[in-house]
Amino acid sequence: MIQTRILIIDDDPDVLTAVHLLLKKTVSEIIIEKNPEKIPSILHNQRIDLIMLDMNFKSAINSGNEGLYWLSRIKEIKNDIPVIMITAYGAIDLAVQSLKQGASDFVVKPWHNEHLLEVVKDLISNKKKGTHSNNQLILNDIIGESEIMRSLFHKLTKIAPTDANILILGENGTGKDLIASAIHKQSNRSKAPFVKVDVGALTDSLFESELFGHKKGAFTDAREDRVGRFEMADKGTLFLDEIGNISLLQQSKLLTALQNRQIIRLGSNQSVEVDIRLVCATNVPLKGLADENRFRKDLIYRINTVELQVPPLRERGDDILLLAKHFIKRYAEKYNKSIPDLDPAAQKKLLGYHYPGNVRELQYSIERAVIMAETPMLTSDDIIFSPLENPQTQTSTKTEQHNLLELEKNTILKVIEKHNGNISKAAKELGITRTALYRRLSKYNI
Repeated sequence: MIQTRILIIDDDPDVLTAVHLLLKKTVSEIIIEKNPEKIPSILHNQRIDLIMLDMNFKSAINSGNEGLYWLSRIKEIKNDIPVIMITAYGAIDLAVQSLKQGASDFVVKPWHNEHLLEVVKDLISNKKKGTHSNNQLILNDIIGESEIMRSLFHKLTKIAPTDANILILGENGTGKDLIASAIHKQSNRSKAPFVKVDVGALTDSLFESELFGHKKGAFTDAREDRVGRFEMADKGTLFLDEIGNISLLQQSKLLTALQNRQIIRLGSNQSVEVDIRLVCATNVPLKGLADENRFRKDLIYRINTVELQVPPLRERGDDILLLAKHFIKRYAEKYNKSIPDLDPAAQKKLLGYHYPGNVRELQYSIERAVIMAETPMLTSDDIIFSPLENPQTQTSTKTEQHNLLELEKNTILKVIEKHNGNISKAAKELGITRTALYRRLSKYNI
């Protein structure tokens, strides 16, 4: 049992009872309170380690934003107390706003008990270690505080509880698999299997057997019956990675299974019904998928009820340092070394690099630096980026980069001119946020 004191504030007695029953075997002391007006008195007179706060009370304080109001009061009195917001699905927008105002996390009613226990344990553990971070708990292992990542988090929290099919777009190394896993963990199917398949690596001959299964004797090496990934993911989530790389023949077979919600094992005539939530990912831009010589449009519509664009690391600003410090801590612990810090020159080098390999490249670079470090401070010389991502000579790389920058600048100018200077419309057509567009305008002195 964890020696900690939790304050739960909600005007619904059923919620108070449910949380109390769930946590009483995990934490040493639980205080429940229906009236938020008593929060200041409780905080002044008692030591509280964690607060769970409802977003909406029956009173009309602050025009329905009672949760945000009381969150701000808590932070005024005891800024270091982690706060978990309790919200209904329809108030997720407000819950995301609460994260920006200092909340540590939020749970959506009705919650999954295992998820709530995990959030509580992590927050208590982080507080005791003195390493509490408001945003590192939002999406499991996904770390980010930049505006573009907050926007992604917001979209994810809205769509995860639904059964909508999701297409995740983004460059290699951006963390599309982590996004898919987070969707599953925050969905109503979180207790069921999460099954991942790298369909881009499957040949036509293996595709059906891997996804739909086979009967013994269906082909030469079929020595026993085998369940396919669709059946493995029944009642759960099926994640098809690199969907943009499958052949037209494979697309046709996949489309049939998705339309019918049935599969037929190789060597069998009997159909099997499957109940899955489909999440797909690709590094191919959506416009590239729209080429019918490459990808069927009817399949795009089937897999793309909602799309999520995962930004490249070069567009995430100070998230680079946030991630670097996360990886430093991870690998220092892994290799039993003291945790080094980053000197200003190393930080500048990290922020100035373009990361063609994205988060994956940063991770490997930090791992190498931690292994090789001989001082308690990582310098710019310790940060070496992978030559795998920069196979060309330095001269050709600079020339190519200059050409790309000119192309980007001219494209931005044309799109802004097309929309008569309307930044919102221009950003939407370019597929970036207004903030990212303003950053580029500043970069090019436009």
